[in-house]
Amino acid sequence: MRNEYTVEQINNYIKNMFRQDFLLSSLTVKGEVSNCKYHSSGHIYFTLKDASGAISCVMFRGSRAEGLHFEMKEGQQVKVTGTIDVFERDGKYQLYAKKIQLDGEGALFERFAALKKELSERGMFAAEYKQAIPKYIKTLGVVTAPTGAAVRDIINISQRRNPYVQIYLYPAIVQGDQAKESIVRGIETLTKMDVDVIIVGRGGGSIEDLWAFNEEVVAEAIFNCPIPVISAVGHETDWTIADFVSDLRAPTPSAAAELAVYELDLLLHDLEAYRDILTRRMNDKIRILRDKAASDRRLLEHLSPEARIRDQRMRAAQGEERLIRLMTDMIRDKRHLLDVNIERLKALSPLDKLQSGFSYVCDEDGRNIRSIEGVKAGDVLEINVIDGTIKTEVIAAKERTYG
Repeated sequence: MRNEYTVEQINNYIKNMFRQDFLLSSLTVKGEVSNCKYHSSGHIYFTLKDASGAISCVMFRGSRAEGLHFEMKEGQQVKVTGTIDVFERDGKYQLYAKKIQLDGEGALFERFAALKKELSERGMFAAEYKQAIPKYIKTLGVVTAPTGAAVRDIINISQRRNPYVQIYLYPAIVQGDQAKESIVRGIETLTKMDVDVIIVGRGGGSIEDLWAFNEEVVAEAIFNCPIPVISAVGHETDWTIADFVSDLRAPTPSAAAELAVYELDLLLHDLEAYRDILTRRMNDKIRILRDKAASDRRLLEHLSPEARIRDQRMRAAQGEERLIRLMTDMIRDKRHLLDVNIERLKALSPLDKLQSGFSYVCDEDGRNIRSIEGVKAGDVLEINVIDGTIKTEVIAAKERTYG
């Protein structure tokens, strides 16, 4: 008779077999992420698959803090380290993940993100540490491979823009295990030569090809360099740690040369324009100063003692003329008044009365005798007639009667 077992017994037996297998207790499995779900409990459920199979996986919330440093997405190539065990309720085995890492380029991207975060927290990307690129340079240092399109582009563009700029090339290794030390030596060597600007870069490539420019030692050499550094790594879409830490990022080596070397023809054109502006402004200033000098001269002439004397003389002459005119007018008016008064006096003059046959009688004191009451017998009177004076003595005074 065959033995009969319950489902629970079978699952427990298989579970014990898995636990006794040393290989299954700790292993790393590579594959592509599929059916990835972040549960509200904090656990992550996903499937790991390759061309020929798939395995269910779970990472519990407690393992995420130490074992996962990126956001899992569909299609990622990963390496999952953990334990394979049986989930008794469903009767299936699955991989219990303790650590998940990106595989291949994904791993490099993970390293890139971690270093970028670390250097950012250290302040090496901060804008306040960025040095300004000099507008006009005499010497240019270049750290790149001695052959290839990058160095040719930098030299050709630099010489075309300004043939008088001296270029110092440090022939660095830009790919492989020795690249990071070579790039650092290039930066240090050109720093000692005291060039005006340093370009650090290379042509395009994969993330593995460009990895030397993601090394921490290269980032520190660029950050600590006292000379402004322009990074020019790969193509416009390629970004490296060197781009973030350098003083200026150029999308390509050609663009780096254009940013570093000023265009001589444009400079000469600008100088000509500035000269015209300066000449025009100087002429305007001279004209303004000449006008002011003429105005000041007129003011000084007006305020000078000679001008004041001349002005006072003119005022005096005008006053004299006015006074003479006023005096003449006054004399004329007075003469006219005199003539009028003379005519009036003539009308009242005793002489005129005498010529009319009248006479004028007065006492010896010259008082006019107008009434008999003013005389008495024996008084001596004077009778003034037209041709002389008659003295007479009063014999008697008789009052006139009318009848």
